[in-house]
Amino acid sequence: MDINALNTALQLRDWPRAAALLAPVTKAPGAHPSLLFNHGKVALELGQMEQAQALLQRAVQSAPQHQPAWFELGRAALAAGALPEACTAFAQALALAPSDGDARLNLGRIALRLGRYALAQEAWQPLAGTPEADLALYRIAAETRSPDAPALRQALLHSHPQPAAVLRALVRVSQGAIPLRL
Repeated sequence: MDINALNTALQLRDWPRAAALLAPVTKAPGAHPSLLFNHGKVALELGQMEQAQALLQRAVQSAPQHQPAWFELGRAALAAGALPEACTAFAQALALAPSDGDARLNLGRIALRLGRYALAQEAWQPLAGTPEADLALYRIAAETRSPDAPALRQALLHSHPQPAAVLRALVRVSQGAIPLRL
């Protein structure tokens, strides 16, 4: 493989050329994880989600500590609509790099959507005090019938900067009973 040609293709965002250069070296068993990772990212850019997932899965299997590969695997799974797989990948990415804010946000959003409230709570709690996290933490408290839910609801109603978002959160957790007076 011509590494200079690959670097040029990547820098120019010439994804078809990069894919053509990477394909022969990533088909072989035992391909280096960095090559699998790069080919997976190129496949993502080309919209080839199944191929991206397969390449990135191979990358994390051969290098389980490759945090960027876990993150990109989460992105590929999310783009393919495979939420449970995306949740697992982002959880692993966050476990490997607890300061990765993007992995934390993606994990929190997906876990909440899947109803995996304990995992969502764990992802969102460090972000408490931010508008999105406060809405998510209220939704988790309401869905799990936490005794903290009424206080969290009151805090949202009185101080959240996005009243429309608060109303959407109240509707989502209302279970058919929205009070007429908030």
